[in-house]
Amino acid sequence: MLGGVRSGKSRYAEEICAQHPRVIYIAAGMAPTDDDPDWRARVEAHRARRPDTWSTVETGDITTALREADRPVLIDCLGTWLTRVLDESGAWEQREGWQKLVDERLGAFTEAWQATTLPVVAVSNEVGSGVVPASASGRIFRDVLGALNTAVAAQSDHVRLVVAGRVLTLD
Repeated sequence: MLGGVRSGKSRYAEEICAQHPRVIYIAAGMAPTDDDPDWRARVEAHRARRPDTWSTVETGDITTALREADRPVLIDCLGTWLTRVLDESGAWEQREGWQKLVDERLGAFTEAWQATTLPVVAVSNEVGSGVVPASASGRIFRDVLGALNTAVAAQSDHVRLVVAGRVLTLD
């Protein structure tokens, strides 16, 4: 499930998963902090929409969570997870070896994605439609997320793009 910010991609992913009575919701972003009320509000809005029968796993280790899953999975969001991975690897500072660390984490995730036999829906940001970012960190994020989205889409049965609340099929 790809789309821009506030496009409706998460809500649509939740609608797809609603056919399953029990779902593991993997929240891959950073936990809200007291100094960011906007992020807290966004996280709370997502939590409030989930059925009580869904279990939530808030983690930066989505690979292990996916491998250990025993029922349908919704991962929200690969973009926020990648931000976490880039932060932990030192990509923003372009610390020596960051690319290798990122490639290993993304490779492990795409292997787990390909190996699972469970229904899995992943939400991600579509970053290929904008301008080339002026900052190095913006270019790193856009390039790495674009490559991750391409790898996951290549191993997926269905790909959807959500734009302004409208769903386009890309299969």
